[in-house]
Amino acid sequence: MSTAVLPSGGSIFTTLPDVLFIPEFVFGGLVWTLIASTHVVVENPLGWVMFVSIFCFIMTTIWFFIFLTGKNQSGIWPSLDVGYHATAALFYLSASVLLAFITIFSKVDSSATFFFKNYQILIAAVVMAFVTTLLYCIHAVFSACRWKSS
Repeated sequence: MSTAVLPSGGSIFTTLPDVLFIPEFVFGGLVWTLIASTHVVVENPLGWVMFVSIFCFIMTTIWFFIFLTGKNQSGIWPSLDVGYHATAALFYLSASVLLAFITIFSKVDSSATFFFKNYQILIAAVVMAFVTTLLYCIHAVFSACRWKSS
């Protein structure tokens, strides 16, 4: 087994699955920000969406710095990379579907400015959540290919 399977340092900006860290930060952060700016009704289950977006944002940040500093060079890291990104993709998929469901049923009164603005923010959050899901899925697939070839 090769010891330098995963890139480290500046080379993470040039390899395909690892270059996705930056868009994962951006779109995941946008989901977090958009959900935090909406009006939440007590019965609304947006807590799971917030947990997923904050958890994945923090874990991706930690993961990014581990890769950047080169601490990812032992033999277990390729499988951890696949496991983390597959879990993040699954979490984001569940959060995206839940957020889309909430958004569909949150359009109470589109004529009221407050509710319409809240509805528009939720639509933007749904789009960003599905884009983030796609990014984590792509990252998981390419990480699995890299893990299999190692």
